[in-house]
Amino acid sequence: MQLLDHVSIGVPDIEAARRFYDAIMTALGANKVYDRPTALGYGERCTTDDTTSTYLAVYLDPGDITENRRHWCFKAPSRDHVDAFFKAGLSTGGKSDGEPGLRPHYHRDYYAAFLADPAGNRVEAVCHGPSTNP
Repeated sequence: MQLLDHVSIGVPDIEAARRFYDAIMTALGANKVYDRPTALGYGERCTTDDTTSTYLAVYLDPGDITENRRHWCFKAPSRDHVDAFFKAGLSTGGKSDGEPGLRPHYHRDYYAAFLADPAGNRVEAVCHGPSTNP
């Protein structure tokens, strides 16, 4: 079962968010489902024919973003996608919150990278599969 239908992230600067999220979502292979002056959407929206998809909404929100443990984790199809996510995020205003690498305390093949978006929201990309490199 896919637990989440969609999640939303608030940002005070939609233009900075657009550059950042366009870059990291492209690196992960996610589609952009909408682009509005005050909101962005990525992933796949559910339909009556596809009830298992999920998407991310990014909304303009002038509220303060304070440091906390909340974060959003995106599935990556490969470790190379995790690496591309991290590189794309750093090049578009994100800050490292954990370089790409194995996190064996979760499980032996948990390969992830962590970023803070330009507003300070914490995001992660993870690949659960083993390395495809010999």
